Amino acid sequence: MNKKDLILVGGGGHCHSVIDVIEALGDYRIAGVLDLPERAGSKVLGYTVIGCDDDIPRLIEEGMNDYVITLGQIKSPDRRISLFREIKSRSGHLPAILSPLAHVSPHAAIGEGTIVMHGALVNAGARVGCNCTINSRALVEHDVQVDDHCHLSTACVINGSVRIGEGTLVGSGAVIRENIVIGPGCIIGAGALVRKSLSPGSLYVGGKSDH
Repeated sequence: MNKKDLILVGGGGHCHSVIDVIEALGDYRIAGVLDLPERAGSKVLGYTVIGCDDDIPRLIEEGMNDYVITLGQIKSPDRRISLFREIKSRSGHLPAILSPLAHVSPHAAIGEGTIVMHGALVNAGARVGCNCTINSRALVEHDVQVDDHCHLSTACVINGSVRIGEGTLVGSGAVIRENIVIGPGCIIGAGALVRKSLSPGSLYVGGKSDH
């Protein structure tokens, strides 16, 4: 089988985890990593840093069309969103990457550029948008809607029929009760238990919400 060349955008710790998923998947050949200019020529788990974000237009013109955004998300998704839009505007392709060690129901839908990591479970009727990260051991239960550019961190639990707005970050081990609506741009802290809906831009940590 001929493998497609794939360029990774971002060379930090999250990139390491994504590399492991791509290697396990076996459908792509990692052609290089884009990172900070001063890291050009260095290696990320054996893969060469071939340039920086500014090289995306040139690389697409040269026929390198497939990308995965491997920047992590701490607070703001803005840089990930900007990169996604840049690649799309130049007719680049962002495939969904689904770990063979995850379970994604055939009755679920995953948007382009989304990464589902090892041990994650996306159940029947779930809808995950574009440019999202469903991190290791995250649970996305039945009929959940996750809008574009969200990051669901390790071992979080999103119970049935939850709606998560665009650009939201759910921290490691957080649990969201069924039927909750989370507005866009929220940050939910690690280990939080969310029992009520959150308005857009909320910061929810340890059971308390700041708007």
